[in-house]
Amino acid sequence: MALAPVPIATKDAEHSAQQFRMMIKDLARGNQGVTEGDDMKVTALSTPGAGVQIADGSAVIAGKVSPVQGFYTAYNIGSDTVSIAATGGVGRSDMIVLRVEDPEYEGTRDPATDPIVFFEVVSNVSSSATTVPSGYSAIPLARIDIPASTATITNAMIKDLRQVANPRRDRRIYTAYPATSSSLAKTAGYKDWPADAQWSVPIPAWAGRANIVVTMAGISMSTGAVWVNFQTVIGSRAGQDSVLDDNQTGVRRSTEVIADTFTMPSAMRGTTQTLKVQASPNLPMDGTISVNNGTAIVADVEFVEDVY
Repeated sequence: MALAPVPIATKDAEHSAQQFRMMIKDLARGNQGVTEGDDMKVTALSTPGAGVQIADGSAVIAGKVSPVQGFYTAYNIGSDTVSIAATGGVGRSDMIVLRVEDPEYEGTRDPATDPIVFFEVVSNVSSSATTVPSGYSAIPLARIDIPASTATITNAMIKDLRQVANPRRDRRIYTAYPATSSSLAKTAGYKDWPADAQWSVPIPAWAGRANIVVTMAGISMSTGAVWVNFQTVIGSRAGQDSVLDDNQTGVRRSTEVIADTFTMPSAMRGTTQTLKVQASPNLPMDGTISVNNGTAIVADVEFVEDVY
């Protein structure tokens, strides 16, 4: 292949379809998938029946027949319906894909009369399949795992296979430096502690998940062994426990890292929620744990777009 001699948007020049497809590839950064987290989601019909509905949205699809084929864009305005055949005495898995069949590279479709991009049901795939068949210029949308002798598709049968082509990200750092000393009460149960480890965090409307890492450096401990469970909480969602079990005596300092990935439910997207740290001592605990003006608390919060 030679260098394309005329760049896109050159006045009075002609540009091939391939040039535009290669430009789409560049703009998509070589990634394919749906554009936003709720694009082209496959769900059961409003009254479940022998098919599914596909939500509106857009997508980018890589041409797989030729290495210089480039990428295609596709969009669905409003919802579309796709029929699913009933099963007999044996269950079956079908995959719904968004496929491109460009006659410049494959097939005999006529762009003047035939759809070049379309939803296709690939029947009888593996029950664990997550990718389209080899050679398909297509992206997977969903796998339908249908029990035997079934003609009605429900949401419980639908496995979402979509991926966002270029997910948006928003990362912010929040800090806190306790001005006075504060010790964790030696009573059962989780408490909002340290009190300084609380921040108001805006959640983007497109956020599918949050990666949160809280680091507390310079935690002070004394008297005896310290054994504490920590967790991060955003809104009403609590993360997994991170345990500080130092089994030491005397005055010392330590660093605790609490890390979690949270799925963002629809009720939290586009809102501002409180991010905080909670701590629960494992009783009986001999030692004392506290934060003071020698403690630095850092919350690293990254929201990532994902399908939902």
